[in-house]
Amino acid sequence: MNTVKKTATQAFMYLVELVVILLSVFPILWVVMSAFKTNGEILSSPLALPTSFSLDTFVYLFETYNFPVYFLNSLLAAGVSTLVSLLFYAMGAYVIAKFEFPGRKLLFILFTITLLVPGHSKSQPIFSLVSDLGLFDSIWGVTLVYLSAGMAMSIFVLKAGFMAIPKSLDEAAIIDGAGFMRTFWSINLPLAKSALSTAGILMFLGNWNEYYFASLLTHSDSQRTLPIALSFFTSEFSYNYTNLFAALTIVILPGIVLYVFAQEQVQASVAATGIKG
Repeated sequence: MNTVKKTATQAFMYLVELVVILLSVFPILWVVMSAFKTNGEILSSPLALPTSFSLDTFVYLFETYNFPVYFLNSLLAAGVSTLVSLLFYAMGAYVIAKFEFPGRKLLFILFTITLLVPGHSKSQPIFSLVSDLGLFDSIWGVTLVYLSAGMAMSIFVLKAGFMAIPKSLDEAAIIDGAGFMRTFWSINLPLAKSALSTAGILMFLGNWNEYYFASLLTHSDSQRTLPIALSFFTSEFSYNYTNLFAALTIVILPGIVLYVFAQEQVQASVAATGIKG
């Protein structure tokens, strides 16, 4: 009886997981499939597979519009800001996780409490700062703003990753004559790669999909990022669904590819966060 009950429970759990997976994956697959269909196919049989797989629509977008510029702007703003901020956040999280000093807990609380501050409430000071620096309508101004994005979540994840590393390794390194930077750079940073991957992906995706500040701080076509360009194409392609879905595919695929390559590190970091956080 217990075996039957256990089997039924497992079957129900697998069924629930399957439903959740389908609900999560189906919209993305539908968008990608629709990018290879004609308008007639999308309207007549929206759930059917495309009759042919051609890249002509994507080639048309890149040749007719400034999609290469938009893509490179997004890659520059999201990539540079993620790499630079990840290094500084890792240093801060390492100090909070490994060292005891007055105000340590208060400092961590101040970092994490920024999660409660709406991003739009900082519009005026950010706009004034970027303008005073002469970076308005520049992708570098957007990149500068993105440097502080995701700070609270990143420090939380990185702190948990560093706390999972035994302090005995730090003590052994200090005995061998390693200084602060050597201990951080050569020992702790490589061992915290799971947390670094998770924080990096969260920051990159957040910056890659960010729309508000990119639209606030730029106005020329050459400085647009993909989310801004997509908002213009939404109205322009309102009757050309093939181009619209192709544009959507270009926006969402990089994040999916990034997660596929780093999913093991992300899962390991989530497990460590749940135990040590």
